[in-house]
Amino acid sequence: MEQDGIQREEMDVDVLIVGGGAAGLSAAIQLRKLIAKHDEEIASGARSGEPLGELMVAVIDKASEVGAHALSGAVLNPVALMELIPDFREQGCPIECVVDHDEVHYLGRTFNVKAPVTPPPFQNEGNFLVSLSKLNRWMGQQAEALGVNIFAGFAAVEALYGPGGEVVGVRTGDKGVDKDGTPKPNFEPGLLLKSKITIFAEGTRGSLFKQVAKKLNLFEGKNPDSYEEGVKEIIQCPPGTVKPGQVIHTLGFPLDRTIGGTFIYTYPGDQVVLGLVGYMDTSDPLFDPHRELQRLKTHPFIYNMIKGGKVIAYGGKTLPAGGWYSMPKLYHDGMMVDVKKLKGIHLAMKAGMLAAETALEALVKKDYSAATLSKYADRIEKSVVKDDLWATRNFHQTLSMGIFKSAPLLAIQEITGGRGLVDNMVSHPDWTTTESLVEVWGARGWEHPDTQLPKPDGVLFFDKLSSVYLTGTSHDEHSPNHLLVANTDHCRDVCYEKFRSPCNHFCPAAVYEMVPEEKIARDGTPGGLTGKHRLQINYTNCIHCKSCDIKCPADNITWTVPEGGGGPKYTET
Repeated sequence: MEQDGIQREEMDVDVLIVGGGAAGLSAAIQLRKLIAKHDEEIASGARSGEPLGELMVAVIDKASEVGAHALSGAVLNPVALMELIPDFREQGCPIECVVDHDEVHYLGRTFNVKAPVTPPPFQNEGNFLVSLSKLNRWMGQQAEALGVNIFAGFAAVEALYGPGGEVVGVRTGDKGVDKDGTPKPNFEPGLLLKSKITIFAEGTRGSLFKQVAKKLNLFEGKNPDSYEEGVKEIIQCPPGTVKPGQVIHTLGFPLDRTIGGTFIYTYPGDQVVLGLVGYMDTSDPLFDPHRELQRLKTHPFIYNMIKGGKVIAYGGKTLPAGGWYSMPKLYHDGMMVDVKKLKGIHLAMKAGMLAAETALEALVKKDYSAATLSKYADRIEKSVVKDDLWATRNFHQTLSMGIFKSAPLLAIQEITGGRGLVDNMVSHPDWTTTESLVEVWGARGWEHPDTQLPKPDGVLFFDKLSSVYLTGTSHDEHSPNHLLVANTDHCRDVCYEKFRSPCNHFCPAAVYEMVPEEKIARDGTPGGLTGKHRLQINYTNCIHCKSCDIKCPADNITWTVPEGGGGPKYTET
C-alpha cells in the first residue's frame, strides 16, 4: 500500500499491543491464555459459541530487544505476577530476593535520623526485589512460548484511523534515513500494522499515545499529567559487605529545593541499588537528578554503605505520578490504553491483564466499538488498580507543597482513605512551575556550592557523559534528530538568560548543551563570538527518559521516537 508517496507493506493482526513493558507483556500473556481457555471450553462443551482459533496477537517495542529500555527501582508487589503466572518460580522468573527489612531515614547534610516506625507507603516486607529489564525479558520469553509475536526494534510513530475515526492500527517508523530525511541505501519503509484492537502500553509519556489523546480529546476534564524524574545506579560492593533484602528510603539531603527522596535496595552478590527521585513540578531551574545522585553519595550514611564499591550500571527515567484524577479516558473505538498513572509494576501488569479480558470479550462478540471496549474502564473501577490509585488520588498534589507543610495533610488523607481536606485537588503541568534562577538561587546561582558536581573519579563518582556510557546507549549518528525544538531563539534569548537553560540540568544524559554562539560572516566563515549561547542537541546521548518533553519551561521540546532499536541497552536495571 502506498502512503506519503512510499510503498509500505501492510500486515493484519488481530490484537496489536504497542509497548513491550510489563503492562503490554501482561496483556499479551493473559490474552493468549484466555483465548486458549475459551477454545478448550468450547471443545469440551462447557461453553457454547465459536472457537476463536489461531488469532494473531502481536507486540511491538522500540527497543532493540525486550527489556532494553526497562528501568525501575525495582520493588515488585507479587500479587499480579502470581495471578498471571502462578508457577512463576518454577518457570525461572528472575526474582533477586524477598524484602525482609525496610526503614526510613531523614538526612541532614552530615547526619541522619531513622524513623521509629516505617510509614505504610514505605512498607515492603514480603515484596520482591527484581531487575525490571530482566523481568521483562523473561516475560517476553513466556509470551513467545504462548504464541505471541514480538517485534522488537519497531517504533510506532503514527496511529491509523478508519473512516469513522476508529483506531485501526499503527505505522512503524522508517529505517535507514539520513539526517535530512533522505533515504539511505539501507532504507526500509515502516510497516502499516492493521488491527481489530490496539492496546497502547508505551509507558511513561508515550509519544504515540500523546498524539492519539490530543486527537481524540481523551484528557478532557482531567488533571494534567504529573511526573517524577528518577536516576539509578547499581554499585558492586566488596564481598561480604552487603546484606540482601533491605529497602531503605531517605528524605532530605540533597533535595533541599525539590520534593523527592531516595531509595536503597540491597541485592545478592553484594550489590547496592541506589536511586534518587524528584518531583518534576519543582520550581528549581537547576534541578539535576544526576548531580544530586552524585551528591547523595557524599553523605556519611550513604558513603559508609558503598565505600570500596564501583558503579557498574546507570539509568534515568520519568515516572507517572498524577494519579487517579489525571487518568485519561481509557477507551475509544478500536483501542484501549494502559492506566499506569502512579508508579507500581503490579498496577501496570494488572491493568494489562484487564485489557486482555476486555479484548477477549470484544473478539468473541466481533465488536470492537467503544461500547464494548468501555468494559475495560468498568473492570479498572472494580480492581486493585482503582483501590490503589483512589487511596493516593491527592497525594502528589499535597506533597508538592513541601515535606513538612504537607505532613499533617497527608496524615488526614491516610485517615480518610485518600480524600483529605479537599478532594480532587487541582494540579498544574510540570513545565509551568519553573521559577527564574534569581528567584530560586540568586543572581549567580550556578556558582552556589549545592549546584557543583562532586569530583568524578570513575569509580563511585561520575560526570554525566561517563554515566551515559554505562547505559549502553547508541543511536545511528546519521539518523534524523528525534528531539524537536520549536523555537531555538527562545532558548538563546529567554530561557538561558532567565532560567539558565533547565534542559541542560534536568536531562540525565547530557543531551542538551548551551554553547557559545559564533558570528558567521556572509561567506560562511566564523567571525568571533556573539556573546550569546545557542542550544546544541547531542541526541545520540538520549536514554529515552522523556524529561525534556515534560519540563522545558516554554513547552518548547517534543520527544519523538528515533529509529527503532536506538536508545539504552539496559541489562541489569
